[in-house]
Amino acid sequence: MAKINFHTLIIFEDQDYLVINKPPMISSLEDRNSPINIQKLADQYHPGAILCHRLDKETSGCLLIAKSEEAYRAASIAFEKRKVHKVYHAVVEGLQEWKAKVIDEPLQIMSNGKVAINFRGKHSKTTVNSLQLYKRHSLIECIPETGRMHQIRVHLAKVGAPIVNDELYGAQLFYLSQIKKNYKVAKYEEERPLISRFALHAHSIRLQGLNQEIIAKAAYPKDMRVLIKQLEANT
Repeated sequence: MAKINFHTLIIFEDQDYLVINKPPMISSLEDRNSPINIQKLADQYHPGAILCHRLDKETSGCLLIAKSEEAYRAASIAFEKRKVHKVYHAVVEGLQEWKAKVIDEPLQIMSNGKVAINFRGKHSKTTVNSLQLYKRHSLIECIPETGRMHQIRVHLAKVGAPIVNDELYGAQLFYLSQIKKNYKVAKYEEERPLISRFALHAHSIRLQGLNQEIIAKAAYPKDMRVLIKQLEANT
């Protein structure tokens, strides 16, 4: 993995907090399968830095980091009281025409590590809006009211709109040949998925910090930009 310049990831900073645009395929916390993680990079940038929440390894986008225990406690309370406004963007299967659609389904972590909808699970709520429709896919906005593990992924799968490439929750791998007419793979080569992860991006975050309001938006990483560009070009 190429060396990461943490400073270039920062999209908001004050005396109390950082917000970074987390690249995909990097763990938030320590991962025995990788020498690099965001917690380690943040601590090197600002000793004592603490991640205020997590993003799945494959998810890109806004990640809030506290510079002190006091800032971390304040952010934890804000998350607990649901005063942190987060918006995610996802490319999903199917044509989904939604306006303020509410998905309210309890979630439970199962023994196999997956998350499932279960009446014994914790209350979980996500509001979704369509942003753009393509030929057989949609770009949507997801606003989670709660912050359960895999919440957006499971909720979208429940309503028949799994996130592109999210095989764990029922999606198919996405190949350019599925949407591009007369697409041909080079001789002796095997076609690879257009994007190597599930297409979920933490687009923005907003909350009240200790000294000012924190508002941050994260640009799409290259793989999401390429995916959306191809969907637009072949619609």
